[in-house]
Amino acid sequence: MGMLEVKEASVRFGGVQALQDVSFELNRGEILGLIGPNGAGKTTLFNCISGVVEPDRGRIAFEGKELRGLPIHRRARLGLARTFQNLRLFSSLTVRENLMVPIDAFALRGMLADALRLPRARFEEHRADERARAMLHFLGLSEVADTPAGDLSVGLQRRVELGRALCLEPKLLLLDEPGAGLDARETAELAELLPRIRERFNVTMLLVDHDMALVMRVCDWIYVLDFGRIIADGRPEEVRDNPLVIRAYLGEELIA
Repeated sequence: MGMLEVKEASVRFGGVQALQDVSFELNRGEILGLIGPNGAGKTTLFNCISGVVEPDRGRIAFEGKELRGLPIHRRARLGLARTFQNLRLFSSLTVRENLMVPIDAFALRGMLADALRLPRARFEEHRADERARAMLHFLGLSEVADTPAGDLSVGLQRRVELGRALCLEPKLLLLDEPGAGLDARETAELAELLPRIRERFNVTMLLVDHDMALVMRVCDWIYVLDFGRIIADGRPEEVRDNPLVIRAYLGEELIA
């Protein structure tokens, strides 16, 4: 049994069939890639897993637990976290404060403890600060810890968003276009960073990205979506050499 199981998931928006009978498994410790053109259904699938969209039919289970009907925050507590294609940082907060938000949200204290500055509140605040600083160090963001997130380059903002998701201590990390807006150097750095994150935090990943070099380099297994259906899957080299994938997504010249 995989950590994440999707079985015959289907979603229709009006007259558009966004997903049709999508099934796959993601095993613990894997980095699984999901590729396909715009409109293929990748983000819809992510939204079904994270709880933004409920599938019309089918089953999605995480560690054997059915996710249907669970709100987003309950899924987060089970161990699911995601990043977004469009950055969703608190631009006016510093980098450190952005990382402290999810830590603080799950802290075991209440409003009264905060208001009275009880020992538990002080302990949790100190713990959040220490965890945020450790994440800053790991991601190479210590020098910009006190900089408003909105003042950073896109590449650094991507790292902050990744760090914020990791501060939830997820078991499964959903990465929606983490390479969007990055230059070649930043993309190469991301390709080196993701396997390090897997090893350091023991986290499984589901990755969507249009950068084929990134996907092929970091993923253990790849699924290909087209018009809401999975049309191919395999190891990176198998997908790369699949004639249907070459014609529909990569183009002959990119494989030559």
